[in-house]
Amino acid sequence: MSGLFDGTPLERPVTCEQCGKPRKQCKCPRNATGQILNPRDQHPRVSRERRSGGKTITIITGLDNRATNLQQLLKDLKTKFGAGGTITEGRIELQGDHRDKLVAILKERGYQAKPSGG
Repeated sequence: MSGLFDGTPLERPVTCEQCGKPRKQCKCPRNATGQILNPRDQHPRVSRERRSGGKTITIITGLDNRATNLQQLLKDLKTKFGAGGTITEGRIELQGDHRDKLVAILKERGYQAKPSGG
């Protein structure tokens, strides 16, 4: 993307509207279209699901794949709960029943999280 007044002595790079840094140096979370998507603008749902064999997993859906570093979030949650987990089809699956604790953790991080299901 070219900057303002491209090719003139007044040329300036395009800057981020939130942090003010040039777009190439900006680390602000963005969705697939390039718009800034902060945690407060995302509404994840945290639900439980019972799998075969009676095992319970906790599922987080509704997080943007590009704006949220799902790999790092999963790593933090696995460490915090001492449980296994994976990312499948853009949703985080964590072994065990951690729904209420996960909602609280996501709210601390600024997300508009809500529990889902019974």
